[in-house]
Amino acid sequence: MTAAAPAPVIVGVDGGPSAEDALLFGRWAAMTLGAPLVVAVVHPAPSAIGSGRVDAEWVADRHRAAEAVLDQARATLGGADGDISYRVVASSSAAHGLHDLAEELAAEAIVVGSGRAGPKHRLFAGSTADRLLAGSLCPVVVAPAAMETPPGALGRIGVAYVDTPDGRAALTAAARLAARTGSPLRLYTVVADPDATMPFLVGQDAEQAFLETARETYESALSRAAASVGAVASDWEIRTGDVVDTLADLDDVDVLFCGSRGYGPARRVLLGGVSARLVRRARRPVVVVPRSG
Repeated sequence: MTAAAPAPVIVGVDGGPSAEDALLFGRWAAMTLGAPLVVAVVHPAPSAIGSGRVDAEWVADRHRAAEAVLDQARATLGGADGDISYRVVASSSAAHGLHDLAEELAAEAIVVGSGRAGPKHRLFAGSTADRLLAGSLCPVVVAPAAMETPPGALGRIGVAYVDTPDGRAALTAAARLAARTGSPLRLYTVVADPDATMPFLVGQDAEQAFLETARETYESALSRAAASVGAVASDWEIRTGDVVDTLADLDDVDVLFCGSRGYGPARRVLLGGVSARLVRRARRPVVVVPRSG
């Protein structure tokens, strides 16, 4: 009986400035996990409405543009080791095309760039990352453009942790990667700055007592979570401030895992308010993990 082939890591590229960072992260993740790397570009499918001739010519032009983007990706990954393949996908949107490809291949993860500044001639308008995060069956990695440090160089895996099904799913995925890299885990929980709360409504003393109780609850949850990852070295840290600003400014992790949100369909990423803003602003790659059940 032969072992099942490892699930691939898919990198979606569009020729934008963050494509190189997405490719570098995807290559690192695939090599770390012992998985194939699939580089994909999505171009518009033929429209069922309008002049067939015009549509065919336009789609052919978009297909050529997609092939040019793949040529850039091949140049970026030139000489890279491992199982790497390249795919052109026709679909109604980049996110839809990548979703379909991930489902077809039972992908380990989808990696895309942040899309902060798109290419001059985009195949699709809008943010592929945002649309991917609305319902992906597998984790979605958003790599920021111009990463100062390549993936794997810092030697730490981060987890934005809260004791919810989403937080535990993120921890499980992070621990799996940490076990493959040998890197330690660090769990982060962010609590509000007392000055940012509303003591004038409930009273200063009551607000302070609430924050102290919350911190004790977080410490207990973090201690249990850190102990749950077995042989993987782990520690935890509570920071004070705005949750998005604090997590986005982290610069001491190779990648930061976070849950999608505390409700929504099981086994799907469903973007919440924190993760939505975090992936646009983070300095390090962010993995948004779907709930496991």
